[in-house]
Amino acid sequence: MERAAAESACRSPRIRQAATIAGTVLVLAVGGVIAVRTVDLARVAGALRDANLGLVALATGFYLLSWPLRGRRYGDVLAAMGRRCGVGFLTATVFVSQAANLAVPARAGDGVRAYLLNSRRGVPYTTGAASLAVERVFDLLALAALGTVALAWLALTGGLTAPEQGWTFLAGAGGVALAGVLVAAVTVGVARSDWQPGAALRERTDRPRVSAVVDGAVRFGADVRVVATDPRALVEIAIGSLAVWAVDVLTAVLVLAALLDGTLSTPGLVAVGALAVTVGNLAKVLPLSQGGIGLYEAAFTALVVAVSPVGAATALAAAILDHALKNAVTLAGGGVAALALNVSPAALRRESGSAPAEP
Repeated sequence: MERAAAESACRSPRIRQAATIAGTVLVLAVGGVIAVRTVDLARVAGALRDANLGLVALATGFYLLSWPLRGRRYGDVLAAMGRRCGVGFLTATVFVSQAANLAVPARAGDGVRAYLLNSRRGVPYTTGAASLAVERVFDLLALAALGTVALAWLALTGGLTAPEQGWTFLAGAGGVALAGVLVAAVTVGVARSDWQPGAALRERTDRPRVSAVVDGAVRFGADVRVVATDPRALVEIAIGSLAVWAVDVLTAVLVLAALLDGTLSTPGLVAVGALAVTVGNLAKVLPLSQGGIGLYEAAFTALVVAVSPVGAATALAAAILDHALKNAVTLAGGGVAALALNVSPAALRRESGSAPAEP
């Protein structure tokens, strides 16, 4: 029985990785066919070739600034759970985990981050998992907030150049964002409530393996509850999340500016960039491709075309350049961080399937 369970646990990450690889190939194949039929690829290449390299370099520099902010924000999450780590260490840890998410299928970086926190700072795996969950919730809320502000600006100023098409597209994206925000709100509400199912679950489980899983889930919930009931921590994490994604939006705005050559006013450029980043990252939530490749570009391009006078070729070029720039910084920074932390490739491969159960 134990051997069968172990073999099943080993197969599960491999199945997820194979599914992610197959999904990536399928998304890229379908996206490539659509792009060939609807977009002038020669114009896409020309737009990339003629991009303002100074603005692209500036965008790269600003995106690098987001990583210490990510480390600081993650430190606020862990501090609320009673675990304090240095910003430098956490920035390197986030870099490594995000790079692993890009390089290895099935969000392998989540397991890597939990492993690094546990092995280097003694943070329990359940706390590492809970901190990741809290971070993702605030990412979603920050994106929804920035997207809402940008959408409100476009609506009030009449900035939508194709109102019918734009509002239809934004309604779909807004539905996804609203569903995510509702899930986040329910999660926080349950965490702040007095409902504690842990004791009842423990009473109903007498098998050691099941009890261990229940205990881990209870510790996970307790860590999330600590953050949800601390108003100061909620405010600090919310401000940190807005700062992280504001820099991400600024990066996309600079990329758009490098390609558009004054097509949009500065406020319009910021609003379109904010919406494009919001919708692109919402699309990446769907676990259909490695690192959201193809999904991000498709959503980004569709949004820009729907709400602005920018052509499809230029919008696609901006989406490709924005995503490639961010992924390149992530992979390069993750490699440097792994060297700084003296993390061996063997350890990363060993821990990349998923976070191990807490001893």
